[in-house]
This record gives sequence, structure tokens and C-alpha cells, in this order.
Amino acid sequence: MAGFFTKERLAAGPGFNRWLIPPAALAIHLSIGQAYAFSVFNLPLSKVLGVSASAPGDWKLTQLGWVFTLAIVFLGLSAAAFGRWLENVGPRKSGLAAAGCWGAGFLVGALGVRTHQLWLLLLGYGVIGGCGLGLGYITPVSTLIKWFPDRRGMATGLAIMGFGGGAMIAAPLSTALMRRFAGPGTVGVAETFVVMGLIYFAAMALGALAFRLPAPGWKPAGYTAPATPKALVSRHDVHPTEAIRTPQFWLLWAVLCLNVTAGIGVLGQASPMIQEVFRGRIDAAAAAGFVGLLSLFNMAGRFLWSSLSDHLGRKATYSIFFSLGALLYAAVPFAGRIGSVELFVGCFAVILTMYGGGFATIPAYLSDLFGTRFVGAIHGRLLTAWSAAGVFGPVLVNYLREYEISRGVPNAQAYNHTLYLMAALLIVGLFCNLSVKAVASRHYLTESDDSTPAVGSTATGTAPDGAPSPVRTVPVLAAAWAAVGTPLAWGVASTIQRALALFRR
Repeated sequence: MAGFFTKERLAAGPGFNRWLIPPAALAIHLSIGQAYAFSVFNLPLSKVLGVSASAPGDWKLTQLGWVFTLAIVFLGLSAAAFGRWLENVGPRKSGLAAAGCWGAGFLVGALGVRTHQLWLLLLGYGVIGGCGLGLGYITPVSTLIKWFPDRRGMATGLAIMGFGGGAMIAAPLSTALMRRFAGPGTVGVAETFVVMGLIYFAAMALGALAFRLPAPGWKPAGYTAPATPKALVSRHDVHPTEAIRTPQFWLLWAVLCLNVTAGIGVLGQASPMIQEVFRGRIDAAAAAGFVGLLSLFNMAGRFLWSSLSDHLGRKATYSIFFSLGALLYAAVPFAGRIGSVELFVGCFAVILTMYGGGFATIPAYLSDLFGTRFVGAIHGRLLTAWSAAGVFGPVLVNYLREYEISRGVPNAQAYNHTLYLMAALLIVGLFCNLSVKAVASRHYLTESDDSTPAVGSTATGTAPDGAPSPVRTVPVLAAAWAAVGTPLAWGVASTIQRALALFRR
């Protein structure tokens, strides 16, 4: 059994269909994408004691806000801490570890809700679950890049699209489960946590067990590496320890941090923002539709922009994100002044495609610069930028809004300076991106530097004894995609139904 989890046993045999890997990756990312829908629990969690209304001793929303923040912080920290371990042990072990942490986080969180101990909720969902988020986030991305050397952007977009789409499944599922379990003495959150923890553990474990790695020297059929690599695309690998010593790593750290800071703060305030800017025209139902619409564009942008980056190049794609994003952020206050809901929604819809696209394109950017061998470890360390942005973004939006209101600025205009600040941050990000150049050859890894075998390696370059037999059948492929596509389609349909309320005002 121990051998079953070794990286050597993961090497795929001849004829293995690489399109079986994206459904496995989606099974994990659709599960951990629930994090973006955690806000659906906030109001019920603030009434755990009172049930029908908040009672003395119930948790405040300001306290509950730390649950999500802590999860994002530990996402980045765990991804940085365990990225190198992932490359050593392979995606099966790390995927199962992610499943265990994510599932256990819900169960410990459920105990915290049941006993009304906030520290247990923070420990469960925030710390243990956050570690599951980090491992679950980088494991599929690292694996897909190795299977799709010809379409790195598209491959990472497929997986990370699931992180955006997971919220669209989790939001209606959580609401339905809480409604099912709610009763005279419970709001149904603890019971919902237990069910979701078990479901997500099973889905992620199945995805992890389905992972395979390409054998040494494997290439897609008909693929030939270009004789002259594209600009910024290296054929050499850089060790993770050496990568963080390069200016390119820290420039991309700033690029990701600034892009996420600009987007994540707005995401957290999207509903109250549109209601305050268009007071009397947009009610809570329409605002929920707006949030759902942003989720759709966030998910779509992850696949579309990352796929487009395969043709445009990563640097050019990020230049579009920052230049177009800055113009759109600056245009939003104008949309509010002229009372155009359509322009307001359109600006944010495009902004959110680039927010999601930034997440999906960064792993391919890293593999271009530093090679594919250690991309999981390097990507994990870079995700600390997300942890930082998860704090900076909401703080900037919330505190600047409060400051503006305290100065007597009307609520409808309280976000204007915040949006201009976001535009300025994107301009800084643009200059950081334009400063990225090819990694100097002195940072390249040589065989004498590291004796760690290549991913999926065997002595002969073929699948070892006992490796899975080649999978060529269409039914298996169809079943794998249906298993992840069906819940995603249900989530998208539910989101579209809510989004329609925005246009029925």
C-alpha cells in the first residue's frame, strides 16, 4: 500500500489520455472553491444562540470575518511551506493531504459551531481548512502544467476555473442544506458543515487518486518544442530556493498581490456597493444577482484569459489586465454619477474576468520563467502574495469607505476615492510587469546541483510494474467529465437565475 502512494507508481503508461487529468484537478478545485461562498454562513452564524435573531453572546459579523481571512492567510502560508514537499512526493499524497485537511476543517468547525467556541471555528475552517486550501490549490496546477507543455495557460485555467466555479455550487448547496437542517434549536450550520466536509473529502480524494504523472521524456502527440523559444520562455529549471533570490520572483509577487488587492476588496463589498451607489433602484435581490454575475465572469475569465495568454504571452496578457483594469476602475465613479447601472455592471464584469485571469495565468508565467520541474513549489511560495492581498484589499475598501463617510461624504460617493486608489495600484502593477525580464543563466539548475529525480521518473522512462494500464475508452473520459461538469452546470444555472434579478428592477 505504501508503494501505491509513491511518485514512481504515478508514471502513466503509453497511451494514457491526458484529458483525464483536468477532471481530477477540477474535483479538487471545485471543492476548495467553496471558500469564496463562506459569506452565506455569516448571518446564520451570528444567530447560533438566538436562532431566529441574534442573542446576547452571539458572534458578531466582525468576528466572523476573520474566519475567511484566516483561511486565505493559511492558504498562502501552507502553499509556500509544502510546495517543495509536493514536488518530492507527487500529487497523489499531497492531494489526499489536502482532502484530509479540508474535510477535517469542516468537522472541527462544526464542533466549534455546536459548542459555540469561536476559537474552534477559527482553528477548523481557518487554520486546518486553510492548509487544505493551500495544498489543494497548488497540487492540480503543478500536475497539469507537466501534462500540457503545449498549452500551459489553458491547462492552469481549467483547474483554477474550478476554484471560481466552486462558489457557485457551494452557495445554493449550503443554503439548501441549512434550510433542511434548521429547526427550533438550530440554524443548521453545524450539520451543514458535517455534510459538506464529508462530500468534499470524498470528491477531493477521488480526484487525488486519479492523478498520474507523465513519464520522463513524454511529449504530447505531434508536439515539438519550438527551435527558438518565445520571449521569456526558458528551457531551463530554477530551484525554488534560487527562484526567490531573483528579481523576477518578487516582481511577479507584486504583480499578483496588486492585481488581487484591487479585485478582492471589491468582491467583498460588491453587494452593499451597488445598493448604496444606486439607492432605491437596486434592492438586495438585485444586488445578490450582481454578485452572482461577478462570480460567473470571475470563473470565465480564469479559463479565457489564461488560454489567450498561450498566444499573446504572459507579459502582454498582464499588461492588458493592468492598463485596461485601471481605466475601468476609474470609469466606475463616472457610471455612478450618470446613473448607468449597465455601465457600472459592465465595468466590474470585465474587471472580474481579469481578476480571475490573473490567478490562472500566474502559474504559466512562473513555468515560463523558472521551468516546469519545481513550478508547484515556486507557485506555492508566490501565493503568499494572495495572503497579503486578502488582508490589504478588504482593509483598504472598508476603512476608506468609513473614513469618507465620517467626513460627510454621501454613501453613494464613498467608494470613489477607493476605486481611484485601486486604479493607481494597477498602474504600479503595470510597471512591475513591464520590468520582468528573462532569468539570468546563473540561476539555472544543473544536474550536479540537485539529485532529485524528475517528476514521474523511472530508470527506463516507461511505466513501472503495476502502473495503471492505458486508458483509451471514450466512456471513461465522458464519465470523468460528467462527474465534475454536472455539479458545475447546476451551480452556473443557479447563479444565472439569481443574476436575472439584476435586470428585473
